[in-house]
Amino acid sequence: MLPSRARRSVSQASVKTQAFTSPMLQRRLGRLAGIAFGIGTQLLFLWTVVYLFLFLRYGGGSEYPGAWILDTSLAVCFAVPHSILLAPPTSRWLKQWIPSGLLGCLHCATSCLSLLAMFHYWGRMPTEIWHATGWTEQVLLACFYGSWIGLLYSLYWTGFGYQTALTQWWYWFRDQQPPKRAFVTQGAFRYMRHPVYMSFLGLIWFTPVMTLDHAILTAVWTLYIYAGSYFKDRRLLKFIGEPYYEYGKRIAGLPIIGFGSLRFFR
Repeated sequence: MLPSRARRSVSQASVKTQAFTSPMLQRRLGRLAGIAFGIGTQLLFLWTVVYLFLFLRYGGGSEYPGAWILDTSLAVCFAVPHSILLAPPTSRWLKQWIPSGLLGCLHCATSCLSLLAMFHYWGRMPTEIWHATGWTEQVLLACFYGSWIGLLYSLYWTGFGYQTALTQWWYWFRDQQPPKRAFVTQGAFRYMRHPVYMSFLGLIWFTPVMTLDHAILTAVWTLYIYAGSYFKDRRLLKFIGEPYYEYGKRIAGLPIIGFGSLRFFR
């Protein structure tokens, strides 16, 4: 038999182990991790927005041979994870492991990290498709800055906190259910179904200097936005139903690019 002192030591170690592995402690540790994850995601988002502005306005990266291959891959690699995470089957699977209030943080953090990786490894290609000067340059810059204003304005109507996952995280932090998102038909949504996408197109197209690498980014992301609008319409038709269908019969996806999935519903 063990001496009484040894038995007490083993008993105390057992109690400590049980306390560390107790469900209550695990929940507390999980909650602390969720709080840190939510705060870190918002800081990461702000950091990424600053770099996105600088990247789209002034370009980035170093020149090296064969940059178009890597640039194309990087532009695609931003779109693919974001699309996979937004797919309903993926969301249902992730909710088995992650609280729904933190799922939006995962989406936001993944997008931010994909963008930051793209900024870091991007290859500059000096070949220019156009280089505007004088009043043409000023008009393009005005449209570029105007697109940023339009983006913030559109996100305001859709709920800016939902786009960064701040709203979902805040209600999770308070142990409350987030309110159901409203079906918005006001503001810019009176004229197009996807004003956020329209603004983002302005960010990538309105540049005074369209280099070859920027053209690759613009082409890939334009295709991504077109595909994204189609799948977003499908999701909204599923969740909103008849009101969204009637809305789509009156309002085109984008007023200038009103073909394919961006035209009026029929």
